[in-house]
Amino acid sequence: MPHLEKLSAVIFDMDGTITRSNDLIFGSFNCVAKKYLRKTFSPKEITALFGPAEEGAIEKLIGKEKLAEAMQDFWNFYRENHSICSLYDGIIDLFEFLREHNIKIGLFTGKGKISTHISLQQFCIEHYFDYIVTGHDVTKHKPSGEGIEIILRELSLDKNETLMVGDAISDMKASAEVGVPCAVALWDSYALEEILLLNPELKFFSVSEFSNWLKENVLKQSTRHPELVSGTFVQSK
Repeated sequence: MPHLEKLSAVIFDMDGTITRSNDLIFGSFNCVAKKYLRKTFSPKEITALFGPAEEGAIEKLIGKEKLAEAMQDFWNFYRENHSICSLYDGIIDLFEFLREHNIKIGLFTGKGKISTHISLQQFCIEHYFDYIVTGHDVTKHKPSGEGIEIILRELSLDKNETLMVGDAISDMKASAEVGVPCAVALWDSYALEEILLLNPELKFFSVSEFSNWLKENVLKQSTRHPELVSGTFVQSK
């Protein structure tokens, strides 16, 4: 995996990385499943549907005929129960730090536009992002790196100066496809065991651990003398 010699941008995944929202997602899917299929699914069964935005996953469950009605039920449940979600402690401070150091912030989520907008509005964090890519903005979904490529292009970023942060194997694969380093967020990953088996180079078990690592390296970048000091990011211990 390439090392960052300079950091110009950080692209974040959303669910499980910025927002503690997995329970809301599972609840929203099961709200639909109960009504239309008279059954519920385990988190593992629901995450197996991930890839396309919510419409694609719901269509796999109930088909096209009642999809429009089911999606209204999904979004209503998501909006009405959003209070069970929260931002992970330290995320806002991290965003503020990146802003203070003129590092661009992108969002690449597999969520659809509506659910993404609900969460961004509820948490009042939309203004932190320089560019947002949702599951509706790509033709190839995660684990494709198309969303990362869109952000790189739209913000005129160098992939060698960009870091992806996500909690899923699909984030790792998307990053690898584009050639962008990936910091794996393990503070609430539903795929923790599978990810640990892959032994990613950059892995963090709390927002504070990741934030401290990032701040250390950004501050090093901003204060060092390039002609004297190597600029390679150091690995968290």
